[in-house]
Amino acid sequence: MTSFKDKGEYFTYPPVFIPRSFDVEHYLQGMKLGGTRGIRDSFIIAASTTLLSVALGSLAAYSLARFHIGGENLAFWILSVRMMPPIASILPLFLFFRSLRWLDTYQALILTHLLMNLPFAVWMMKGFFEELPAELEEAALVDGCGRLGAFTRIAMPLVAPGLVATALFCFMFSWNEFLFALILGRSKVVPITVNIAGLIGGHEILWAEISAVSIVASVPIIIIAIVLQRYLVRGLTLGAVKG
Repeated sequence: MTSFKDKGEYFTYPPVFIPRSFDVEHYLQGMKLGGTRGIRDSFIIAASTTLLSVALGSLAAYSLARFHIGGENLAFWILSVRMMPPIASILPLFLFFRSLRWLDTYQALILTHLLMNLPFAVWMMKGFFEELPAELEEAALVDGCGRLGAFTRIAMPLVAPGLVATALFCFMFSWNEFLFALILGRSKVVPITVNIAGLIGGHEILWAEISAVSIVASVPIIIIAIVLQRYLVRGLTLGAVKG
């Protein structure tokens, strides 16, 4: 409701819950103040991070589930990266990307988000592959299919619901991330979370524009979740009930 209110309405006491007019002026103004660029930057970063996380995470999870590479020690080490507080890694990452002259670039934020999302993707996919009967892939190997072919033609299609669920969570984590985007970005790359925070000025807070841009930023996640709802439910319940 605040995104449609006039300035006098959201500073009125007692508060006005229903605006007198539903005007989209604040939406247009919010987009002009960097909302459009923020949506674009966030989508590029989140989509790239999701693709890399799912691709690399599936390969790593398959090797852990089928070949037990590194035993439980390697699997726990991968999970421990996810346990690390992001604030503890921001200074080393800042110095690292500064030495590469990658500050305020897409690749810096994509690699940083990948660092945080990849352990989650590995452990999610590891559980799905472990629930998949290995006999299906062994039958494919007997029929002349190679190990990579068994992985791409047999294992991956069967765990597709879990793959979609993992991809959706990775996308949401990257889309909503704020700390790395604030520290590693400057003026060329400004994700939507940083753009919304930038609407809070020293002398004025643009409440209506903040509300409008926040709603627009929520729409892509809602649409993706609705479109992939069938796969999401199947993925989250895959292996929950055994016959």
